[in-house]
Amino acid sequence: MIKVGIIGAAGYTAGELIRILVHHPEVQIDYVQSESQVGKKVYDIHKDLIGDLELTFTGDISSEVDVVFICKGHGESRKVLVAHPELYQTKVIDLSQDFRLAGDHEFVYGLPEANAQAIGASKYLANPGCFATAIQLSLLPAVADGLITGDIHISGITGSTGAGQSFSETSHFSWRNNNASVYKPFTHQHLNEIGETFVKVNSGFDSSMHFIPYRGAFTRGIIITSYFETSASEEELNERYNAFYEHQVFTHVIDQNPDLKMVINTNKGVVYPTVIEGRAMIVSVIDNLLKGASGQAVHNMNLMFDLEPAEGLHLKPSNF
Repeated sequence: MIKVGIIGAAGYTAGELIRILVHHPEVQIDYVQSESQVGKKVYDIHKDLIGDLELTFTGDISSEVDVVFICKGHGESRKVLVAHPELYQTKVIDLSQDFRLAGDHEFVYGLPEANAQAIGASKYLANPGCFATAIQLSLLPAVADGLITGDIHISGITGSTGAGQSFSETSHFSWRNNNASVYKPFTHQHLNEIGETFVKVNSGFDSSMHFIPYRGAFTRGIIITSYFETSASEEELNERYNAFYEHQVFTHVIDQNPDLKMVINTNKGVVYPTVIEGRAMIVSVIDNLLKGASGQAVHNMNLMFDLEPAEGLHLKPSNF
């Protein structure tokens, strides 16, 4: 059994992670850590876990496990590793943005559709961002095969859970409900990690990416629309996308316009490529908390421990 520790275990992504791992046939959750919830039962915070486990939040961090998931806010993971260098003795999967960009660290970028071999050989892994995952799934085949002419235009809408569990002016119900807004136009931080991946899969990639993110009036999920000029026909585009994702267990190319209910509560990414008057339009949808965070983290753990990629991740969507 793989012994797991979870650091920063009181938030949304940690809750999803526990829900997956508690039913994973190859995993034993050894500890769940949270400075703010020490002494409370996990199900006191993640209430739907009543009856699934009896673990209590601890304030202690241990490296005496096979893998540690760090579910802290951006900027906090580095602090955890500075304070607890002993964690480098075990495998680490970080869900923040702290180690996603190439630099002076040994973390491997954890997008399985682009980097499965390196993930399998890694000890320290940086899980991708949710918008970054959805955007990369929509564009990777076109980038890899050089099908893009000129700039790439992207818009994306995310649910309120993408902002995390902490209260903010734009995340509480009375503001978010029946509302929508643009944020971080053209400057979203996920563009940096996307650009690095695209250059890795195609060293000649030099298209500018123009991304407008939106806050949506729903809880979970991301829908991305990307478009660009191309000389490829719709038939050619679909052939390239199907070939690129042929062996990917979670990413599916379809021939109909997708919606969020296809993927909510699953680790699936659904991609719809089409060509309209010389422009390729790609729609992609994911669950931001699963394929965009905790589900992808478990997929990466499976690869790191040489398990089947979908082990413990046969999650079913709801049509309601």
